Amino acid sequence: MEFENEFTYRKFVESGRESEFDRLFDEAVERVNKEVLGKKFPMYIGGKEVYANEVIEEHSPIDGRLIGVFQKGTREHARQAIDAAFSAFDEWRNKSYKERVSIFRKAADIFAREKFNIAAILSIENGKTRYESVGEVDEAIDFLRYYALEMEKNKGYVRKVKLAGSSAKVSAGFQGAPGKEEQVTIAMKPYGVFGVIAPFNFPVSISVGMSTGALITGNTVVFKPSSTDNMSMLTGLKIYEVFKEAGVPDGVFNYITGPGSEVGDEIVMSKKVSGIVFTGSRATGMSMLARNYSNGLQKVFIVEMGGKNPAIVSKYADLDEAATGIASAAFGFDGQKCSACSRVYVHESVKEAFISKLVDKMRSFKIGNPLEKDVYMGPLISEKAYKRFLESVEEAKKNGNIIYGGNTVKLPLKGYYVEPTLVEISHENRLFHEELFLPFLVITTYKNFEDALKMANDVEYGLTAGFYSKKKSEIKEFIDKIEAGVIYVNREISATTGAIVGFHTFVGWKGSGLTGKGTGSKFYLQQFMREQSEAIVK
Repeated sequence: MEFENEFTYRKFVESGRESEFDRLFDEAVERVNKEVLGKKFPMYIGGKEVYANEVIEEHSPIDGRLIGVFQKGTREHARQAIDAAFSAFDEWRNKSYKERVSIFRKAADIFAREKFNIAAILSIENGKTRYESVGEVDEAIDFLRYYALEMEKNKGYVRKVKLAGSSAKVSAGFQGAPGKEEQVTIAMKPYGVFGVIAPFNFPVSISVGMSTGALITGNTVVFKPSSTDNMSMLTGLKIYEVFKEAGVPDGVFNYITGPGSEVGDEIVMSKKVSGIVFTGSRATGMSMLARNYSNGLQKVFIVEMGGKNPAIVSKYADLDEAATGIASAAFGFDGQKCSACSRVYVHESVKEAFISKLVDKMRSFKIGNPLEKDVYMGPLISEKAYKRFLESVEEAKKNGNIIYGGNTVKLPLKGYYVEPTLVEISHENRLFHEELFLPFLVITTYKNFEDALKMANDVEYGLTAGFYSKKKSEIKEFIDKIEAGVIYVNREISATTGAIVGFHTFVGWKGSGLTGKGTGSKFYLQQFMREQSEAIVK
């Protein structure tokens, strides 16, 4: 079996059926509004519906409509979920890898069947456009199928070898002594319970990818979607329902909602939890690590911790390609991606021409209700994000020059809508170094290419980076010296975002990651298992 990416929108467009794509999405939005939203939803622990004493209301960032009423789980609920996962572990890990592969291939088929419905929920829940949302569900399907294929290709990550015996005899053993034949099995085995702590910005694809990595390798999971401030609890529930329908047994995947200060903390600090897979801020990720190790706990941490992603525009660049790629990477989903381009270094000789083209692109972006066709930028996820935007604008006014944007957009919607913003400011300013998670791009010039590389590397993060140049020696130097796990050269569709499962491994260097191995790659699943050498003498 070969792996093939889902690529829904591409297939519709290439076959001249874009209007059908739009119709399917619009119908799904109408269906979700009528049949799904506004209900009270439980947690699922050990396969059973669980309700808490308190609830959390989730509202859409688009217009404030009620998405649903969810449970405000407590530490006790987290402990129950951990116990359920712990109890289910032995039976789940003893299933053959082929059984698990079959389950997750079925999950991929269910996601494909429900693609537009789940994409509609996703758009309503976090304000993505139809293109971003369908693309994200596609990525979840890709993760499921790719990881299933990797398990199959590696035969469950079990390798058998034979150590030849010797007829020679010795009176006592020592390293390298002759002995009888040994049958040696090298097996990768699951750890146990994984806590999966998911982000708001890719609540389907990242959640599915992290959860599948843990589950398909034989671990059990306690899954907590983003439940405070930036909420994504309904898409999280849909993931539970798909896995359940696909055949994941009760207790193997537990869905729990509630504040990170209680539910998340209990998952992270529990002695029964063997590993944490997390996508979020560097501060949160490092705090998890520090608290575990300082308390004598030894866990596996598979974490992605954000980025401050640069793009360099050379004097040898195609400026149209650069402007399109950088604008797309900086302002798609309002810059609320860990891979978003947030800073640009442009050669001084092409600064004015490049900025002119970039601003033209920014002006073309339609801001509004992301459920409507042709809208490119929807709302910020929360009031907290909006306040961060206002603070960043004030910093830019005080110490830099706002080239474009910086304003609130007034719409007849109850949400936080802002302009894409471009600011010229010194590389030393905090706006060049802090992850903002906003449609906010800072720019400065360089004279020598070495200086551009030094500035690009002069942050604590190392996730993605883009480069535009037609000069081969510059491209080689960029690839050799840039400190980032995901790099793109002369990519017009996006300077720093849009990794494709099976092609671009998504991995953070420096403060953006921990293991140096990325999602959507052949090395990802190995992080969820530990190696055992089993020697049996014949």
